[in-house]
Amino acid sequence: MRLTVIGTGYLGATHAACMAELGHEVIGLDVDAGKVAALRAGRVPFHEPRLAEILARHTASGRLRFTTSYEEAGAFGQVHFVCVGTPQRRDGDAADLAYVEDAFAAVARHARKGALLVGKSTVPVGTAARLAERHPVEIAWNPEFLREGFAVQDTLRPDRLVFGVRTARAERLLRSVYAPVLATGTPLVVTDFATAELVKTAANSFLATKISFVNAMAEVCEAAGGNVRALAEALGHDDRIGRAYLRAGVGFGGGCLPKDIRAFAHRAAELGVDLGFLRQVDAINMRRRDRVVDLARELCGGGVLGARVAVLGAAFKPDSDDVRDSPALNVAARLELEGADVTVYDPEAMDNARKAFPLLGYALSAEEALRGAELVLLLTEWRQFREIDPVWAAGLVARPRIVDGRGVLDAERWTAAGWCFRALGGPPPGRNAATGSPRPTPAPRRADGSAGR
Repeated sequence: MRLTVIGTGYLGATHAACMAELGHEVIGLDVDAGKVAALRAGRVPFHEPRLAEILARHTASGRLRFTTSYEEAGAFGQVHFVCVGTPQRRDGDAADLAYVEDAFAAVARHARKGALLVGKSTVPVGTAARLAERHPVEIAWNPEFLREGFAVQDTLRPDRLVFGVRTARAERLLRSVYAPVLATGTPLVVTDFATAELVKTAANSFLATKISFVNAMAEVCEAAGGNVRALAEALGHDDRIGRAYLRAGVGFGGGCLPKDIRAFAHRAAELGVDLGFLRQVDAINMRRRDRVVDLARELCGGGVLGARVAVLGAAFKPDSDDVRDSPALNVAARLELEGADVTVYDPEAMDNARKAFPLLGYALSAEEALRGAELVLLLTEWRQFREIDPVWAAGLVARPRIVDGRGVLDAERWTAAGWCFRALGGPPPGRNAATGSPRPTPAPRRADGSAGR
């Protein structure tokens, strides 16, 4: 089929490349000429595993091309996917739908007869119905469920597809688009506009709630002397709960979950439904950052003024260069404002981090960031950080003190290497991380990693 994808940000560029991978002819449209030029050259303007090779292959073959012309896109496409952003409004929690409304209006003006306009953007419930009333074209809604770092997999082999349609024809067209995906047995839910819109916002809200729940349990564990890792493991064995996303840490960030739960609560209130628990989910998430700052002060003797702090991580999650609402950079900036000498390192997000927080210090490697540090904060769980040898790291730092802000390090191993180790929801100092029983105090280590007092 001939498809167009309107908007070539994270969602749009991924969708366009993956639709070409499925065998369709695709035009991606964006009003940003610089972005279009980069994509035409086969360059992905963000980090996403596997995407660059797919993009380059199909731009080279001619199956995938990019334009800034709505006239060209409208004349070309049988099905137009709208993949533009819905950021949080500057004046409140509601979603800003200006990009969605402009895109639908522009495509509707230029679409050929019989074309189908399909929304993929995350929008407040009721948006699709309003757009359908406003424009004399057929509309459907097909929400996306991409995870950064797994976006190609989630597009080509999703765990489900959702079609919000009003006609059998719209369903048939979408079934044709996704025929190779459906042929693999991917579950399909065909429903109305409102339910399709709600699936995405409900999914994000449930995920955010699960993350904030385990972080609230981390607060209780700290207050009661418990161990949130053992608690989460025990909870995860219950099939009704499951293990996924039950790891306490500094909380979620990024361009989706924070804004989406706020917009959902706002829209529900407009409909007369109180989803106030989502505001508590948001509050729990934000105060995890406060806790990391508190632990940093505590390990530095009450304040971080003049302390050399190494922050491992800038992206809001691993396998991404996205720093939007990054907990890591939020904590780093707060410590810098309190007088700490902060150095940040991330394997992929350095350029974006520098643009967002130009006053922070940056290193070219984890080793450079660690050298001479008096405190280490692990705030993005990249594999290379999880696999750091604590003995090697102890030989680089000035003082072996670390806060595991993602709950991914082996506390016993780091403690045995001489580190003063703290984690969110972990047992208090002097208690065994696995059992909660008293543990022997390790001998302090010199900067070269050797034992000594």
